[in-house]
Amino acid sequence: MFTTGNLQQNALLAALSEAVQERLAPCLRLMDMPRGKVLYDAGDKLSHVYFPIDSIISKVYVIESGASAEIVMVGNEGMAGMALLMGAESSTSRAVVQRAGHVFQLSRQALMAEYDRHGELQQLLLRYTQARITQIAQNAVCNRYHTIDQQLCRWLLLSLDRLPDNRLLMTQELIANMLGVRREGVTEAARKLQRQGIIDYYRGSITVLDRSRLEQLSCECYGVVKMETDRLLAHG
Repeated sequence: MFTTGNLQQNALLAALSEAVQERLAPCLRLMDMPRGKVLYDAGDKLSHVYFPIDSIISKVYVIESGASAEIVMVGNEGMAGMALLMGAESSTSRAVVQRAGHVFQLSRQALMAEYDRHGELQQLLLRYTQARITQIAQNAVCNRYHTIDQQLCRWLLLSLDRLPDNRLLMTQELIANMLGVRREGVTEAARKLQRQGIIDYYRGSITVLDRSRLEQLSCECYGVVKMETDRLLAHG
């Protein structure tokens, strides 16, 4: 049975008052999300938003050559489909499930009905939008100025923050696509981390063994994004 207690599994929904949760609960649909599922593609009309529970959704921009890069990562801290709040009729990028799991799906109509009350959902999503802008801006800086080794550390840490454990099911090729770099660069960076005992990598499974060391090797971009997200989405 679906209850408001289920909403505690997503930080945005959990931050809402019981009254708002009770209004949204009947409209939310719990869905299983396999890895690689495309929720919407560039040009698609946006009809729903998604609140991840134990899955991760990547917003990816794909250029004409087929190469791609991750714009922003969404996990149990947030919501995918923010363009709906900006009045967008369609998406300019692709939203793909990076880590299999579950999401709460909410229709555009239900979201906007609550948002247009100009109450706590609106204020919360505006703060979340600012946090997303920070992540996008920091990704751009990181991709321009920091090494692949540092980018990989940042990306692994952001992923860990959105997972219930320290294990990621992720191929090096997929990570390279997310970072917009060559797979060989990610392979070498991962080997360095493995040699230092920071991660264990085997057949598409990455287990982080020493998170504190991973944070030390990451650039400042991870800390900036985490601090701003925590500040903006803090309860109360």
